[in-house]
Amino acid sequence: MYYILSMEIFKNKDDLFKNISFLKGVGPKLSKYLKNKRIEKINDLLWHFPYSSTDRSSMVTLNKLEVGKIQTLKVKVKKYNFPRIRNLPNKVICEDDFGKIDVVFFNSRENYIKAVLPINEWVLLSGKINYYKNKFQITNPDYITSVEKIDYVKKNIAKYSLTEGLNEKSYRKIIEKVITNLPDLDEWYNEKTLKKFGFKSWKESLLKIHNSETKNDVNNIYLRRLAFDEIVSNLIVLSKNRKKFKESKKENKNFNNSLSTNILGNLNFKLTQNQEKVIGEINNDLKSDKKMFRILQGDVGSGKTIVSLITSANVLETGFQTSLMAPTSILAKQHFNLAKKIFEKTQIKIEILTGKTELKKRKKILEKLKKGEIDFLIGTHALFQKKIEFKNLGYIIIDEQHKFGVRQRMSLAQKGGKNCDVLLMSATPIPRTMMLTIYGDMDVSRLIEKPKNRLPILTYSKPEKKIDELVEIIKKELSKNNQIFWVCPLINDSQILNYSSVANRYKWLKKKFPSQTDILHGELKQEEKDFKLEKFLQKKTKILVSTTVIEVGIDFPDANLIIIENANKFGLAQLHQLRGRVGRGSKQGKCILLFKDNLSKNSIQRIKILKKSSDGFFIAEEDMKMRGFGDIIGYQQSGEKFFKIADPVNHGDLFIYAENYLKEIENDNLDKFNFLLKLNDKAEILYTKND
Repeated sequence: MYYILSMEIFKNKDDLFKNISFLKGVGPKLSKYLKNKRIEKINDLLWHFPYSSTDRSSMVTLNKLEVGKIQTLKVKVKKYNFPRIRNLPNKVICEDDFGKIDVVFFNSRENYIKAVLPINEWVLLSGKINYYKNKFQITNPDYITSVEKIDYVKKNIAKYSLTEGLNEKSYRKIIEKVITNLPDLDEWYNEKTLKKFGFKSWKESLLKIHNSETKNDVNNIYLRRLAFDEIVSNLIVLSKNRKKFKESKKENKNFNNSLSTNILGNLNFKLTQNQEKVIGEINNDLKSDKKMFRILQGDVGSGKTIVSLITSANVLETGFQTSLMAPTSILAKQHFNLAKKIFEKTQIKIEILTGKTELKKRKKILEKLKKGEIDFLIGTHALFQKKIEFKNLGYIIIDEQHKFGVRQRMSLAQKGGKNCDVLLMSATPIPRTMMLTIYGDMDVSRLIEKPKNRLPILTYSKPEKKIDELVEIIKKELSKNNQIFWVCPLINDSQILNYSSVANRYKWLKKKFPSQTDILHGELKQEEKDFKLEKFLQKKTKILVSTTVIEVGIDFPDANLIIIENANKFGLAQLHQLRGRVGRGSKQGKCILLFKDNLSKNSIQRIKILKKSSDGFFIAEEDMKMRGFGDIIGYQQSGEKFFKIADPVNHGDLFIYAENYLKEIENDNLDKFNFLLKLNDKAEILYTKND
């Protein structure tokens, strides 16, 4: 099937991880083009799969040419036409027994053309057929070769996604050089696993995937084999991390709940049963002699912050310090104000530290922190700079809206020291398969039940042609002293995308509500975003026109209406998150979804699901089924793409089996998987030293 090159490029299997420039013929220029496709090591080529194929098997005579179609021709070179006027193309007239064709070249040297198309020689050409000035022609043919190499050209040829500077011919030479010389590897699965799924070897699977005659859909047996490899690699890393944390011994935090009981007695609301259950899970971890590494996953408005503060009280009772990290200054300030209120009648000393903290005050806070004169420090990611020293840090809480990858989590878990427990909080409901693949190294607690004093958000849908009707609805909300979010998908108007922009909608609303309307989007500096959100929080503005940058987790108690324009543009989970920005006080929250006419069935289904359910976990599952794992971008961590091949939606059975398979072999020697981890870029996560 493949054009076999005589040279042997791999002396051992580790050569696969050498820089792409190790391959003969790949110089600095080609390396740069490949880097644009994220291909830097030879190994990267393996996972750059063809997305379809080009049929060059159609070999025709010149009386059977079809315009616009890729065809392969056997022709005789008859005449050169090299014009002496600049910018005019070079032309070669070729023929067979049935007709003539012009072969046209732009930006090609005469010497090159004469070398590949010698006069009176028969050659093979392959490319798209055009018709110009009553003549058939091929412009810059994809392939020109001698008739002896007919088998190399006359067939289905794998089609890859390429970038500027790379063409099919040059890329094919590179990939085939690697594929035809792949090393044979010892199998890392037992017979039972191979038999269950009918898996072929790693090498055969890769060969078949890059073979243009194999259909590369998600259920292709060869692709499933490589997807399973990737899933197992991911789970091994998470399993080893989990084991590492569980083996870390710490000092037990023995508390009698006196401080937390006192705080609970002063609250003007009761905890939900779900909150009490989660607090119990965290307390058990805190009292254990093994380090806690837990994620608290809660739906919008489920009360995660209260849970974190109550469990903090138990840690503070034992004399350990606590730290809570938020992604932005405004959210840190909100947590600080709530903590001050909750710990008001106690002796607990609380401080806040962000990028906005004055230098003099910052210096004072750091001194007190080191001496143990601050019990609870709240702030942004600045809390984990090397200069910051705690006297006795025992609990790190990370309001994990901006999400950490495996490597960052490992680093954070170590920074607090051997007696420090770690709790991540996520406001994004995540489907079970994704939880397994993203947070498999952590214990998981879920908050599903909503506080009883919070009314469900009413969700409506409206066609965009009725947008003028919303002006009266906004006036009514403003008369009740309520605030409004208006969300658009784009910052500025686009000539390509038919979506509404924040800039355009802001102008429209500013005319109608001049002193009450403000604008927020991702291109503003963080200080400016914080300033605008602070103004909105203080009710100096009443209408905020924004993209999806509205801060998750911030409570705007008087924001009770959100209007989402081009609602069909957003995923279900994202719409649910946006909807959760309103109705966080005691008043009824409302969400209006604006949509264009001629909605697709998929868009109609999404709107129906959102209108009938407020369960974020159910919505997340439905979203993943409808859009696929790869499209739920919000779940990707710090730029780490979890899977190149595996898809939790279509490969659900592989994920479940991989989970069970890992449980079976967890106590075995996993060294046989070391090369697999390396192949799937997971080894470096395990062996990276922590800061």
